[in-house]
Amino acid sequence: MIIWLASYPKSGNTWVRLFLDSLLRNDNIKIDINNLKIRQFPLRSDFKNLNVDGDNIEKFVANSIATQDMVNLDGNTKIFKTHNAFWKSEPHAFTNEHNTKGVIHIVRDPRNVITSLKNHYSKDNYDEAFKMMTNENQFTGSRAGIKDSDLPTLLSSWSNHFNSWKKMKKNYLLIKYENLLNTPENEFNKIVRYLNYILDLNISETKTKKAIKDCNFDNLKEEENKKGFKESATDKKGNVKKFFYLGPKNNWKDILDTKTIDKIEKKFKNEMLELGYL
Repeated sequence: MIIWLASYPKSGNTWVRLFLDSLLRNDNIKIDINNLKIRQFPLRSDFKNLNVDGDNIEKFVANSIATQDMVNLDGNTKIFKTHNAFWKSEPHAFTNEHNTKGVIHIVRDPRNVITSLKNHYSKDNYDEAFKMMTNENQFTGSRAGIKDSDLPTLLSSWSNHFNSWKKMKKNYLLIKYENLLNTPENEFNKIVRYLNYILDLNISETKTKKAIKDCNFDNLKEEENKKGFKESATDKKGNVKKFFYLGPKNNWKDILDTKTIDKIEKKFKNEMLELGYL
């Protein structure tokens, strides 16, 4: 069965994924950001195993659960990263409780998401990034069939994405990016307790502290500077962009203009109040 590591893009998914990868290793080797055991779902190969064209949106929607049925035939628990919303298009859905063991759902203040989104997707301005965040039919991903990980991903809007994953109640854990920044030991230990409970593990405090240290933003940025990061995006000219970009320095109060702040707070008011961002 699958434990979903689910988030809207640029919300800390990769950070938590690196932490989990370090935490669950059976060795003391320093984490390699380009050789992670926790992979993305779906991959193009997942659909090829069913002889289905995953680049076709209709086929993708109709066969998402079928690919998980096949992946889960081995009976093992695995952790998969996804940026898909927990969408439903009757009679189909992204996933179901039969294939799901739990969800670690990571959220981030949309006022900080938009700055990272603008950079990562090479948007010309915040209006373009805001349009992306509010598009209920928003897809990302290449349909050119070049990379195994570039299947279309149905994000929907930031609010729909957040509200959709809340509906998966099976072993649901909400993690706020801001808490990972401000109180990392408390928040990462929350994840450890969650894994210890649903997987019947006994992860030690020593191993937890090592994983937190290994995945410090400065360490990850240094690793990317040395080796590059194969999941980095490229700009419109094809130049590779830094993935570990601003991190803790991404503070909307210092970056965003008043107009953009007002638009975000008005559009996502209910969700931001629920999450304590307003």
